[in-house]
Amino acid sequence: MARALAGALMLARGRAVGLAAFENTLPVAAYSFRAAAICLPIFMFFKDQASTPADVALALLVDLLLFVASWAGFALASLYLARALGVAEAWPRFIAAWNWSAVVQYLALAGLSLPGLLLSNGALLDLGGLLALFFALWMEWFVARNALRLTALGAAGFVALDLGIAVFLGGFAARITAG
Repeated sequence: MARALAGALMLARGRAVGLAAFENTLPVAAYSFRAAAICLPIFMFFKDQASTPADVALALLVDLLLFVASWAGFALASLYLARALGVAEAWPRFIAAWNWSAVVQYLALAGLSLPGLLLSNGALLDLGGLLALFFALWMEWFVARNALRLTALGAAGFVALDLGIAVFLGGFAARITAG
């Protein structure tokens, strides 16, 4: 785990050599899904905090299912996209780097949002979230481009896939919790 996180931190600094921390094997890809367990508490903290006590159980369940479906859904969809682009042989390293990079992205979200939370400043909290989003998009693009050896546009396709899944599932979850 330490090696994977070190690799992800290198990737976060724009250093493609961080990919060397991830072997291009299915067991390494499977192990990388442990990163989701690290990210889950941060995800749950930033989710629907406006629920009334009667809605809390439903909101928590929906958020948990959203998290799992989004994470697993992207992994599966990205494999199909990698196959379609002829880069499936590099997918295990890609998904391992993608998963561990998410830990850095979630930690960036928490760190950039902390000043807004501590100061109860909505504008500062929004700014931190926006900066974290831009960083996450760039990092996802960087990992896809380098791990799969894609063009800039090809890597953007993986980022768009991830965003599309998140938006679809988020909208679905909103309809469930709305009533």
